[in-house]
Amino acid sequence: MRLATAEINIPALRYNLARVKEIAPSSKIMAVLKANAYGHGLVKIAQCLSDADAFAVARIDEALALRAGGLTKPIILLEGFFDPSDLPILLANNFETVVHDESQLLAIEQSNLEMPISVWLKVDTGMHRLGIEPEQFDDFYQRLKQCQNVKPAVNLMTHFPCADDVSNDFTQVQIDLFASLVSERREALCLANSAGVIGWPDAHFDWVRSGLMLYGVSPMLDQVGVDHQLKPVMRLKTRVIAIKQVTEGDRVGYGGRWQCQKATTLAVVAMGYGDGYPRHARQGTPVVIKGKRYGIVGSVSMDMISVDVGENAAHIQVGDEVEMWGPTLPVEEVARCADTIPYELLCNVTPRVSYEYCNEE
Repeated sequence: MRLATAEINIPALRYNLARVKEIAPSSKIMAVLKANAYGHGLVKIAQCLSDADAFAVARIDEALALRAGGLTKPIILLEGFFDPSDLPILLANNFETVVHDESQLLAIEQSNLEMPISVWLKVDTGMHRLGIEPEQFDDFYQRLKQCQNVKPAVNLMTHFPCADDVSNDFTQVQIDLFASLVSERREALCLANSAGVIGWPDAHFDWVRSGLMLYGVSPMLDQVGVDHQLKPVMRLKTRVIAIKQVTEGDRVGYGGRWQCQKATTLAVVAMGYGDGYPRHARQGTPVVIKGKRYGIVGSVSMDMISVDVGENAAHIQVGDEVEMWGPTLPVEEVARCADTIPYELLCNVTPRVSYEYCNEE
């Protein structure tokens, strides 16, 4: 019997990609696969996204894994490259690179490449993480256009820090700033991440970068995927491995964090922080057993979690399946109970968890 398992719904993944196309019909789609495809399995997920126009990853090793897996689509390195010695690797594997720093530009200018590479010039319009300053744009753009190591089309991009909040007008400020910088440039533009796709249609332009929403999770504040007609791709599940009777006053788990107020029944489930479940999930964080929600009690330990099943104990047996998050329990809700974000929960699923890819055909 398998215990901790991440069930990956491939039809839901493809549906979500189609949903991105529906929301941004005039844009090409860059499917973001960084961090092991947000915990879903890098190569497997890429192989199932044949309708995407390109893939985007953070680092070269992720891009190389895609090529090793037989993927031939364009791959964009969102963090760019980190050393001049990386440039031949980019060229040999037909990787496209973001340029966001003077050192990268100098490395490209000073290299002796057999063929030019594709470049995405990133402008910092207010996130203050990666990207050249707006006042540097003209200089960088002209140098890239004149560099024989760069293909003639220099793609242009920026990133939004606050697009998940449609009441915050900072995203519109960024859109306006970016538009003013590139207004006379006939280049492909890419601004919108998943939150930009959903919340800011004025930011769709030529390309959109869809990450979280491909996996059926809402990138917007206080919303869940179904609010945007998305379907969750991961169902994290396990099994009940013990039934335990406790009486009033008993303390449960490490540190006696939770004390029974009355006699009750606990179901012990095979899941813990060793599988990537958040250790700091609050008392009462829900799980689903046989279609009904129950709250966890006590501390999340490495391998197990206790769940108060109370009066329904007679209906629950060892071996019953437990959904930790998925179609009936949004990962966004579990993340709120752990004071974190769904990105972290998905990315933190550990190698101990078995993966099942469902309905791949």
